[in-house]
Amino acid sequence: MNQVLQNLQPRLADIFTHLHGHPEISWQEKKTTQYIANLLKEARMEPQLFEDMTGLYVDIGEGIPRVGFRTDIDALWQEVDGKFQANHSCGHDGHMTMAIGTALLLKDMEHLLPGAVRILFQPAEEKAQGARAFVEKGLIDNLEYLFGVHVRPLKELQDGTYAPALYHGAAKLFTGTILGEEAHGARPELGINVIEVGAAIVEGLQKIWTDPNVSASIKMTQFNAGGTSTNIIPGKATFSIDARAQTNEVMQALTEGLERVRVSVEAMYGAKISLQVDAHIVAALVNDEALQHMNSAIVDVVGEKACASPVITPGGEDFHFYTYERPTLKATMLGLGCGVTPGLHHPKMTFNRERLFTGVNIITRAILRAL
Repeated sequence: MNQVLQNLQPRLADIFTHLHGHPEISWQEKKTTQYIANLLKEARMEPQLFEDMTGLYVDIGEGIPRVGFRTDIDALWQEVDGKFQANHSCGHDGHMTMAIGTALLLKDMEHLLPGAVRILFQPAEEKAQGARAFVEKGLIDNLEYLFGVHVRPLKELQDGTYAPALYHGAAKLFTGTILGEEAHGARPELGINVIEVGAAIVEGLQKIWTDPNVSASIKMTQFNAGGTSTNIIPGKATFSIDARAQTNEVMQALTEGLERVRVSVEAMYGAKISLQVDAHIVAALVNDEALQHMNSAIVDVVGEKACASPVITPGGEDFHFYTYERPTLKATMLGLGCGVTPGLHHPKMTFNRERLFTGVNIITRAILRAL
């Protein structure tokens, strides 16, 4: 396997370069989907695409797949050098490269596989919607194990070290609308000032108490009210709230606390406050057996010293929605220490691409152990 992987490295480097140079945002990954499908077809695989959405999957081996590997395929939309554009600043180009490399390795040894493997190329991770869509399509219904991977910043993993699990936190993104009553600036008593209502919401968020032993936060991140006239009491506002928690239980407590704030502030000011959840990313549910398979694979490839402890990170990942919806699924994510700098989601994010080849080796061995 090592020799096959070594021979694949120049090709995988070219694949990464292409993917990095052709980013596409969530639900618009059409060219990315077709590019991956063509690569798999060239390798005598039979990728399965969808009529109603981007993304694809491929099965390798005989029988019903019991072990799977998932990669995300979308990019972020952000400002780079003064221009807004799609940008692979979260490492999904690297994740796809590792998934393709793993598929090529498994195809090469297909006749030796004791069972079938499913490789999932999932769209819309950045919108926290792709995993849910794949669950709804039944793509993991028969899986016993599911593995994933994510490149990690230097603050979490040193370059050349690898973690057998990533304990991402939960995240919930809310948007809301406040409807008050406009009035003349000289007659504030005749109106309901939505800015004051918004300020009361901010103050209320600070009084939501949760378990102090579990990292959590909830805060307003956007607020828009009023027009160009400064002598009008504004009667409508929109706002956004970002909630984070290391466990799903504490996230539920934050959600319930936010609802109490909404009801109380609404009653206090006589305003109408509406809330909706735009995205919900659940906290990691890591399976011990899957973790052990990944840990053993890391040790097999790079040795004990380069095998780091599982990483606890406040970031979110919709990979964990698979286990949230299917609690019997045994899953974990490989943390790839590849010197990510300056950090994930930075427009100039970069990392040591040589580590992608090691990632392919580790992922493939973890899959083989789980088969």
